[in-house]
Amino acid sequence: MGAAFAQNAVQIRDEVDQYIFSFGEIEYLEDPAGKLSVEEAASAQWSTQFKPSKTFSPQNYNRASYYWYRIKIDHNLKSARHWQIEFFDQTIDELSFYMPEPAGGYHLESFGDNFPFGNRFLKHKNFIVHLPDQYDGAYTYYFRVKSRQRADILVVLRPLEYFFNYALDEYFFFGIFYGMILVFCFYNLLMFVAVHERHYLYYILYLLGVGLYEMSSDGIAFQYLWPNATEWNQYAPGFALYFASTFALFFAASLLNLRKQYPRLLWVLGGVLALRTAYLVVSFYVSDRWFNLRFVEVIPFLAAFYAGIYALRKGYRPARFMVVGYSFLFLGIAIKFIQYLDINWLPLGELTHYSLGFSFIMEMMFLSFAISDKIKLLRLEKEKAQESIIEQLQENQKLKDSLNEELELQVKIKTGELVQKSDFIAAQNRQLAEANQKLAVQAEEIAAMNALLTQDNKKLKHDVEVVTEARILSKEVDFEEFSAMYPDDASCLRFLAEIKWPKDFACTKCHHHHFSEGRSPYSRRCSRCGYDESVTAYTLLQNTRLPINKAFYMIFLVYSTNGSISSHKLSEILHIRQSTCWSYSSKIKKAMKEKRKHGEIRHEGWHSILLVEEPTV
Repeated sequence: MGAAFAQNAVQIRDEVDQYIFSFGEIEYLEDPAGKLSVEEAASAQWSTQFKPSKTFSPQNYNRASYYWYRIKIDHNLKSARHWQIEFFDQTIDELSFYMPEPAGGYHLESFGDNFPFGNRFLKHKNFIVHLPDQYDGAYTYYFRVKSRQRADILVVLRPLEYFFNYALDEYFFFGIFYGMILVFCFYNLLMFVAVHERHYLYYILYLLGVGLYEMSSDGIAFQYLWPNATEWNQYAPGFALYFASTFALFFAASLLNLRKQYPRLLWVLGGVLALRTAYLVVSFYVSDRWFNLRFVEVIPFLAAFYAGIYALRKGYRPARFMVVGYSFLFLGIAIKFIQYLDINWLPLGELTHYSLGFSFIMEMMFLSFAISDKIKLLRLEKEKAQESIIEQLQENQKLKDSLNEELELQVKIKTGELVQKSDFIAAQNRQLAEANQKLAVQAEEIAAMNALLTQDNKKLKHDVEVVTEARILSKEVDFEEFSAMYPDDASCLRFLAEIKWPKDFACTKCHHHHFSEGRSPYSRRCSRCGYDESVTAYTLLQNTRLPINKAFYMIFLVYSTNGSISSHKLSEILHIRQSTCWSYSSKIKKAMKEKRKHGEIRHEGWHSILLVEEPTV
C-alpha cells in the first residue's frame, strides 16, 4: 500500500472548474490474463506494482491485455458543488469503475461501447461517474479498461453545473457542424436534380461520409443513430471514413475533368481506390487492428490532393480552391497524428480535439468555392463562344447582302443572261448553305452551353463560420538545452538575483532599502549598516561547491521529478560523484518538503524553491 500513499491526491476545490489527471496522478498496472479482482489489485501484493504514467495520458499499449488504473482524490465535505469524473475517450470497449465505500469494499459501475447506450444513467456521449458528496478525505479509485483499439485514458474532474454548461456548448457545436453538412447536402441535391452534373452527387455522398465518420468518432452516432448496435459501432468509423475517401476520389475526378483532361491521373486515382478497397476487405476479415488504422485513409486524400495540384499547375483555375481546401484538411490530419504520437508540446483542448472537424468545415467551404469557380469558367467559355458566333453571323450577313446586291445588279443589267448566271447563283447558294450549316452546328453548341450555364448559375451563395485554436503545453529539457539557457556563472547569478530581489532590496540585518554593489558578483551592500549580502545567501546555493549551472540543473531535475530521481541517476547525468549528488539532492528535497508544508511551492516552476528562510549549511 506504500505506492498508493505516495501517489499525488487531487484536491477538490470549489474555485476550480475542472482538473485533468495527467502523468503521475494516474498509475497503471497491466493485467495480461485479466483475472485480477479489484480487491487483489488494491492489495499490498499488487499495489506496489502500479506505475505512474510517464505520458500526459496513459494508453493500452497491449491491446490483448486488461489495464488497471487508479487515481486518488482528496474529498472536501464542505464543498458546495456536486462533483463527477468524466472519461473523454468514448470508444473504450469496457470500463469497470470501482468506487470505494466507507464501510469497506467497492461499488462497481460499468461503461463502454460494448454495452447498449441506454444502459447509461446519464445520456451523454462520454462516460460519467458521479462522486459521493458525503466523502471527506483522500480516497483511491480503481478502474479497469479493455479495448480492441487504442484507448486514451483522459480523465477529468468536474463539478456538475460546469459539466452541463460544457455539454450544452459542445452539443450546440455538434448541431451547427452537422447542420451545416445537411444544408450543404440539401443545396447540392437541388443542384443535382436541376443540372444532373455528377460532381454534385459525389460531393453530397462525400459530405455524408464525413458526417457519419465525425458522428461515429465523437460518439454522437452511437447515442442517436444506433444505440443498441454495439458490434456495428466498432466498425462504423472505418466504413464511414472509407465511404468519404472513396467519393472524395470520385469528386476530384469529376471536378477536375480528369477523363478528358488528364486520363493518366484518372487511372492513378482508380488504382488507389482499388488498393484501398482491397485493404478494407482484408483488414475486416483478418485483423481488427488493421481495420482501425485511420491514417490509411490519408493515401486516397493525398491522391486527390496531388490531382488538384497537378491540374492547378497545368492552369486549371477551379483546382486552386480544391488545393486550399485539402490543405486545411491535411492540417487537421497532421494535428490528429501529433496527438496520436503523444507529443507533449501540443496543447490538449477543444480546438485540438475537434481540429479535424474544423478542417472539414474549411474544406467544405473551399470545395464549394471550387464548384463555383468551375461555373464561372463555363460562363466565360460561353461568352467567348457567343462572341465567335456573333462575328460569324455578321460575316454571313455581309455575304448575303453582297450576293443580293450582285444578283439585283445582274438582273437589271442583263435579264437575258439570267439562265447563264444561274449556275453562278447556284454555286453561291451552296456556299451560303454550307456557311449556314456551320452556323447551325455552332448555334446548337452554344445553346447547350447556355442551358448548362443557366442551371449552374443557381449555385453561388455560401457562408461559413470557423473557429480557431489556442493553448500550449511545456516539455522537459536535457542538460545541454539547460546550459544554453544558463551557460555560465554570471547568467546563473543574474537569474538568482532576479528571483531573490524581484522588486526592492531589503537588508537582512536592518531592513534598509538602499544599497550599492558588493564585493562578489551581483552581491549587494547595505548603505546603512554596510552588510554585504551575497546573491547565494539564504538560497539553496549557499555554501555549495558545485558548479552553479549544474547545481541549478540538479534543483530542476529533483523538482520536476518530485524528488523521485536517484542520486545515481543525477551522478550519471551531471558527472558528479554520487555521494555529492546524494548530499545535495537531500538538501533540495528537504527544502521542497518545507516549502510544501507551508504551501509555498508555486506553479511558476522549479525556481520557486531556490529561496530559503534562513541560511543553509
